[in-house]
Amino acid sequence: MQQGKIWVADHAGVYVIKMVGDVRLTLCMSFDQFISAMFEADDFASIIFDLTQAEAIDSTTLGLMAKISILAEQRKQLRPVIISTSPGINRLLDTMGFSEIFDIMTQLPDKLQVSQCLEASEMDECTAKKKVLEAHKILMDLNEQNREVFQDLVKTLEDSSA
Repeated sequence: MQQGKIWVADHAGVYVIKMVGDVRLTLCMSFDQFISAMFEADDFASIIFDLTQAEAIDSTTLGLMAKISILAEQRKQLRPVIISTSPGINRLLDTMGFSEIFDIMTQLPDKLQVSQCLEASEMDECTAKKKVLEAHKILMDLNEQNREVFQDLVKTLEDSSA
């Protein structure tokens, strides 16, 4: 499996986030920083996730994706788009309840261009736990199935942080 990368680009407030390979926790700090900067941009207008080259996406990354959708709805009343042509990734998105907070396209539109690749950044264990906890709480709030799947993990993380 190819090491995960997250490529990002923006043009006139349209942000494209392309995930490639096996996207994991190691990218979550950079991704979370990008999210903050994106929502602070004056021209922020829409978000497109290109998952056509994603092989796997961990639950922490899915939680950050859900965070983007929730913030986009709250701040701009917009619903991000996900483009995914992989049956496996599409099943994952469906299982997580993403069709309730994203518009999901299963066919590839014209090529999307990306300009910047987010790099994995170092983080201490405490920061990593906080990011994992935040992402999984967001997933739990999406639907009852996610609540059941992630409640033990969230409780364990909360107990270890106390």
